[in-house]
Amino acid sequence: MAFASELNRLKEEHRDLDAAISALEQMGPGDQLQIQRLKKRKLVLKDRMTFLEDQLTPDIIA
Repeated sequence: MAFASELNRLKEEHRDLDAAISALEQMGPGDQLQIQRLKKRKLVLKDRMTFLEDQLTPDIIA
């Protein structure tokens, strides 16, 4: 259950970062370093979400 709640929280944060990145990119040539940092954080979140999804999905032995 803890994995599922953390996964939901991470998905929400991932969506928020996506919106923030889009907003910064639409403002024009702004702070590229900030955009890069947000994108890196978004990738870290994606990796963690993938790990949690793997933990929640049972292995099927064929």
